[in-house]
Amino acid sequence: MSNNIYDITIIGGGPIGMFAGMYAGLRNAKFQIIESLSELGGQVNALYPEKTLLDIPAYPRLTGRQLVDNLHQQLDNMDGDIKLNQTVINVEKENHLFKITTNQEITETKSIIIAVGNGAFTPRKLNADGTDEFEGDQLVYTAKNLDDFKDKNVLVAGGGDSAIDQALMLEDVAKQVYLLHRRNEFRGLEHMVDLLKKSSVKLVTPYLIKKLSVANDNQVRVHAKKMRTDDEFIDLDVDKILVNYGFISNNKDMQGWDLDLDEDHHATKVGPTLETNMHNVYAVGDQAKYDGKQTIIATGFGEVPIVINAIMNDLYPDNHAPIHSTQLS
Repeated sequence: MSNNIYDITIIGGGPIGMFAGMYAGLRNAKFQIIESLSELGGQVNALYPEKTLLDIPAYPRLTGRQLVDNLHQQLDNMDGDIKLNQTVINVEKENHLFKITTNQEITETKSIIIAVGNGAFTPRKLNADGTDEFEGDQLVYTAKNLDDFKDKNVLVAGGGDSAIDQALMLEDVAKQVYLLHRRNEFRGLEHMVDLLKKSSVKLVTPYLIKKLSVANDNQVRVHAKKMRTDDEFIDLDVDKILVNYGFISNNKDMQGWDLDLDEDHHATKVGPTLETNMHNVYAVGDQAKYDGKQTIIATGFGEVPIVINAIMNDLYPDNHAPIHSTQLS
C-alpha cells in the first residue's frame, strides 16, 4: 500500500465529521478531514456558537462553541490530516480507490464518509423594508457573542427550536427579550415551549415584521402587522434584532462529483451500515437519509461508530475491534 493513500476520507468538518475523525483514529485508520471553511465546527460553530445545547448525552447543557472545543480536544489526540479551506470539486472511482480533487490538491482514498450536513448554508434573510440599513450591526442572524446583547432590548424573530433556544439563552443577558412569531403556536420541543411560557420573554404573536426604521436613542423601530388582519399593526423599539428563520442550504458541490449516488430531497440514501449505493462510500449526520431518521447531533454521533467499524471490517477483516470502548472482556 502507498503511504499516500488514505483509509478514510471524511468530507465535512462539522461536529459529526470531527467525531468521525476521532473514531477513525481509535481504529488506527489513516484518515483525512476535508473542510471548505477556515475552521472546523460547521454550522454549529458558524451560526450557533452561543446556543445552549440540551440533547448531548452526559452534558446537561453546553454551548455550540463548547461542544466544538471538546471535539477539538478529542480530535487533537489522533494522528490525522485536517485540511481547511478546501472544497471538494470532484470524487472519482478509479479501480478499487477513489480520487479526491479539491481546489488545492488531489489525494487517493479507499473509502469516503460524506459528513457535509446539508451542504453550504446561508441564513434566511428578513424580508422587510429598511433591513439594509441595519444588517450586520443591529440586525443579525446569529448570536456569536453574548456580550453584544448585554443589557439591551432584543427582539428574536422566529418560531422554531432555535428561535426559542436563543430567546431563552438571551433572557439572562439582555434587559428585555421579545419573541415575535407569525403564528400563535411554536414549533419547538414541548419542554422548551413550556420553559418559554414560564420565562420573562415577552411573546409577540401572531405578527410579521413589515418594516424597520430608526427610532429614538439609536434604537430600531420594528413595524409588525398582525396576521389575518388588514390594518392592525404594532411598533416595538429595540436595540438588537436576532432573526432566526433557519437557513438556506445546498449541496451543489456534490452534484459535480462523478459518483452516482441515490438521493432523496438533497440527502443521500443509505443502508443499515450507513453505506450508500456505492461500495465504501458512506454518509452520516444530516446528509444520511433512512426511514425514521432524526436529524439531530446525537443521532449523527451514534452513526459514526457504525460507519467506521464497517469500513475497517471491510478493509482489514482480520482486525477485530472491541464491541464498545468500555468492554471488560
